[in-house]
Amino acid sequence: MHKGRVEAFSDGVLAIIITIMVLELKVPHGDEVAALMPVLPIFLSYVLSFVYIGIYWNNHHHLFQTVKQVRGSALWANLHLLFWLSLIPFTTGWAGENHFTTWPVALYGINLFLCGFAYSILSKVLIKSQGRDSVLAKAIGDDRKGNLSVALYLIAIAAAFWQPFVAIALYSVVAIIWIVPDKRIEKALQAE
Repeated sequence: MHKGRVEAFSDGVLAIIITIMVLELKVPHGDEVAALMPVLPIFLSYVLSFVYIGIYWNNHHHLFQTVKQVRGSALWANLHLLFWLSLIPFTTGWAGENHFTTWPVALYGINLFLCGFAYSILSKVLIKSQGRDSVLAKAIGDDRKGNLSVALYLIAIAAAFWQPFVAIALYSVVAIIWIVPDKRIEKALQAE
């Protein structure tokens, strides 16, 4: 099956996720700058989640640049990723509305962890279907960046029960790690 439909569908879902998140931003009552303070946590959670959705969109795009065709297993793995990504507006809203308290921040981290886990499964399914000598397999390698992200997510989730803002800082660190599209894939494609 051609990969174009998977890419187009995924792009559409990600666009809807961003739209849902922005619709959750409510206009503050009042015309003073102080009126923005109550919605600041909601806005900050939106910014972090927008960055995450952008990261997934970028890396998903790069991932599929290495793929020629997809099988049914890749379709399901992609849907699995999109499922966890589709929950980001909910966990984003809960964290922001509750000013980054323990459980909302922990659930936000669990959601991010599951998105990363699903992305990893999608990568492995695509590698398996493309072969161990494929561009993707060579590019991903031992995936240190992915493994570091998983470790940071787990530390951050635990930190949410001690100090939620430490958890938010760690989620931000993971975003910073991934904000540049995966150079491994770009380099592998150029070498091809």
